Amino acid sequence: MVRLIVIAVMVVLLSGCNNNPLTPTNGLVKKAIAIQLEQTQQQLSKQLDLNVKGFDIKHLAIKQLKSQTVNTLPAYEVKGTYDLSLKLSKRQLTQPKKPFEVYMQLQKEGKTWRLLQQQKNSEGETAWYSYLIQ
Repeated sequence: MVRLIVIAVMVVLLSGCNNNPLTPTNGLVKKAIAIQLEQTQQQLSKQLDLNVKGFDIKHLAIKQLKSQTVNTLPAYEVKGTYDLSLKLSKRQLTQPKKPFEVYMQLQKEGKTWRLLQQQKNSEGETAWYSYLIQ
């Protein structure tokens, strides 16, 4: 009887370790954040005349994963923190526990993820734009 209870408890605990393949992984979230950082870095480099050699994302911690629907497809709002290291030409800048919020969507075929960003279009209306996460 005790053996049966132990096995039942182990099955429940181990089933909780299974990642849902339909939710974004830490690796995908890092790539989504990297896309956003690259876009921001390009804009800031031009405005501030900075020479950013690259960046590194470490210690990603997902605090909230909220499902929703965007344009009839399932999407996730992902919030959390990460540590950012910016490599400049003569030094390195580190920003610990930097908060993030990204929207990600699994495409219909279930093989690719896209980063979603709300932006105003040419008519001034808010629309979702997506970027392939590779």
